[in-house]
Amino acid sequence: MKLFPINSGNFKLDGGAMFGVVPKSLWQKTNPADSNNMIDIAARCLLIEDGDRLILIDTGMGNKQSDKFFGYYYLWGNDTIDSSLKKHGFCRDDITDVFMTHLHFDHCGGSVQWNNNKTGYEPAFKNARFWSNQDHWSWATKPNKRERASFLKENILPMEESGQLKFTSIPVGDTLMNSELGFDIFFANGHTDKQMIPMIQYNGKTICFMADLLPTAGHLPIPFVMGYDTRPLLTLNEKEHFLNIAADKNYYLFLEHDAHNEIITVQHTDKGVRLKEVFMCEQIFEYQ
Repeated sequence: MKLFPINSGNFKLDGGAMFGVVPKSLWQKTNPADSNNMIDIAARCLLIEDGDRLILIDTGMGNKQSDKFFGYYYLWGNDTIDSSLKKHGFCRDDITDVFMTHLHFDHCGGSVQWNNNKTGYEPAFKNARFWSNQDHWSWATKPNKRERASFLKENILPMEESGQLKFTSIPVGDTLMNSELGFDIFFANGHTDKQMIPMIQYNGKTICFMADLLPTAGHLPIPFVMGYDTRPLLTLNEKEHFLNIAADKNYYLFLEHDAHNEIITVQHTDKGVRLKEVFMCEQIFEYQ
């Protein structure tokens, strides 16, 4: 197995929204804001090469939305899915599976693109199966008013219409062991219903793709919960549970949204679970 980081593009979000009720005087120590109160955010996806399968976890925002839409998110940097795939010797047509942790636009927007004459939409990975789960799919296609602006039909429905959509199994507990894609999945419901956190066994390490359960290293303190979460008290419990296990078992946490910290480990301290070490992907994945 080989792992590769795929940077799909950087953007900015309001720091207050990213940290909920936590005062700026606390969160700006780890996530400094600009003059508009915006903080740096990445959309760092993960590519798994495992035998004849090439699995892409999340796809970022994509590029089909309007200039007005992207204007809200202050895009920065030059990274794209295509350039990142090319850097590692791949292209879109090589992808066999696209696994979406959840269907918010910044995680799945790149899964769908305009067709050639911009009269409709089509899957951006023509040879891939697109993986979600039935509960989250139902949640996203019949959205509540809180999340309606994050679940965009043009990002979601074309995957089903193409016949390329697949659903993972849903566990009785919180973790699906050895899923159809060859890795374990931790299910978390605080951010959105049935968000999926992949846990990949790689060279004797457990690599956890943290998605929005832990957006950045600055969110390690348990009360530091995003204002975007639909059930923040549930996030508190899920994050505490997961981070305690991560500290016990020395999991390597792959941070999708942290623009400056790619992979971290954590440890128990008198103040709770806190940062232990920070790594660049190339230090852990050995792809160079």
